[in-house]
Amino acid sequence: MSDRRSSVSKGIAAAIALLLFAAGCGGGDAGTSSDEEAGDPVRGGSVAYGLEAETTGGWCLPEAQLAISGILVARTVYDTLTAPNGDGEYVPYLAKSVEGNEDSTEWTITLREGVKFHDGTPLDAEVVKNNLDAYRGKYEGRAPLLFLFVFQNLTDVAVVDDMTVKVTTEKPWVAFPAYLFASGRLGIMAQSQLDDQESCDRKLVGTGPFKQKSWRVNQEFVAEKNPDYWQEAPDGKPYPYLDEIRFQPTPEPAQRINGLQAGQLQMMHASGADEFVDLRALEEAGTVELYESEKFAEVSYVMINASVPPTDDVRVRRALAMAIDRQEYKEIINQGLFTMASGPYAPGSIGYLEDSGYPTYNPERAKELVEEYEDEKGPLKITFKGTPSPAIQRVAQFLQERLKEVGIEFTLQTVEQSELINTAISGDFQLIGWRNHPGGDPDEQYVWWYKGSPANFGRFQDDVMQGLLDEGRSEADPAKRKEIYEDVNRRFADQVWNLWANWTRWVVAYVDGVHGVNLETAPKLPDGSDPFPGLATGHPVHGIWIEE
Repeated sequence: MSDRRSSVSKGIAAAIALLLFAAGCGGGDAGTSSDEEAGDPVRGGSVAYGLEAETTGGWCLPEAQLAISGILVARTVYDTLTAPNGDGEYVPYLAKSVEGNEDSTEWTITLREGVKFHDGTPLDAEVVKNNLDAYRGKYEGRAPLLFLFVFQNLTDVAVVDDMTVKVTTEKPWVAFPAYLFASGRLGIMAQSQLDDQESCDRKLVGTGPFKQKSWRVNQEFVAEKNPDYWQEAPDGKPYPYLDEIRFQPTPEPAQRINGLQAGQLQMMHASGADEFVDLRALEEAGTVELYESEKFAEVSYVMINASVPPTDDVRVRRALAMAIDRQEYKEIINQGLFTMASGPYAPGSIGYLEDSGYPTYNPERAKELVEEYEDEKGPLKITFKGTPSPAIQRVAQFLQERLKEVGIEFTLQTVEQSELINTAISGDFQLIGWRNHPGGDPDEQYVWWYKGSPANFGRFQDDVMQGLLDEGRSEADPAKRKEIYEDVNRRFADQVWNLWANWTRWVVAYVDGVHGVNLETAPKLPDGSDPFPGLATGHPVHGIWIEE
């Protein structure tokens, strides 16, 4: 890609990456490792990896709703056309190159030669075109949801020759290469899976380093080594090093940590403050090693439904923000950990502002706004929907106490985690705990905030926001784009569409003898660039190895 195209930073695209915010606070910037003394990688072996949730809807990717656990499995079985590097730039991955024309309305994707799917069929332009058509709702038999909106700017996907695809857009789209990664969700499926009307969600066929061996829902997804993988390791043989990875959904964080200690698991991921405290204690004791990162972080927050009373009134939203002492929240809820967020864009992302103008703690002003509202419309009552987890219960109690102090009656309504996304989609909420928006190119947040988008779960209908998002999508000048997205950030602060909590910090914990996880030891990207430092969209697994 050209330098201008490559400068489009990492971020996310379409499909649900949402989980509750209180337990979702993950990723630091450092990882300790004994890899330096481990010697050369050893081939073979099996690793059990504890995930925070099961992906019950499966992996028919155009239609899938993948949170981080599902993305980890997807990145194990499938490859994406591009991938973010150490600087958050999108570089070719399964593609050999991705080149845009002068005004970013035509993109030419040239594929790598000799890549095969797990069923032995070759990667070619026809199957890539069919995949892209499936994602954009133009392929018979596939019915995407969010991707249909994400790719509505595409007007044509055409085969140029056996290894070349040309994509045409209605409007200039400078961030298009980022959407070919889509947080690891835009994997390329084999034609056999794409056309499977009965079991597309259960029979996975990609080009990735591992292929599906078995899947017992809510128990274990086993991925075995792909002996014909296209990426070559330093020893001259194909990646991966492991013979298999066994992904085990373990929703209870303490159970995952106990599994590590008992030897039932060799790896796990986590993001909650309680888990960080426990895992860091184990690290100090020499029991586990940690790779943490909050670089290119997603943000944890309370999402507000702006389409229903009383949260459709900006005075109420501002009162909610002013009633919360964010430093107190950090100390009580997050045990003093994690950086409190100032808006939707994390540090390092275009549009980030240290001070976005988000309302500061001001309980007296909050009381005035509540009284003003109640004089006009009566008692102010707010319902928060969250899961029955202890972390959410603590958050609910904290909010209830603080909002009571300014005159707001607060109620918690429990929703099972499996129903949380459906609750957001239906709009049946006033406040709901949420986690989303991994950092990077801000255009990738377009689907979540654009007026009329099915993914605009907060349901704010803001012409100002819509205009800014349209400007940012087509603006090629980096300085002007920066100004545009800083204005988006300020607009969020002024209208208080969300109550920002903290940048989500993720950690991958692994036992002694597991190697190739952190930045220092993970494989370089195919173009030789450094691997991506963020963990909000999972991490590659083909370089992981274990000592005999």
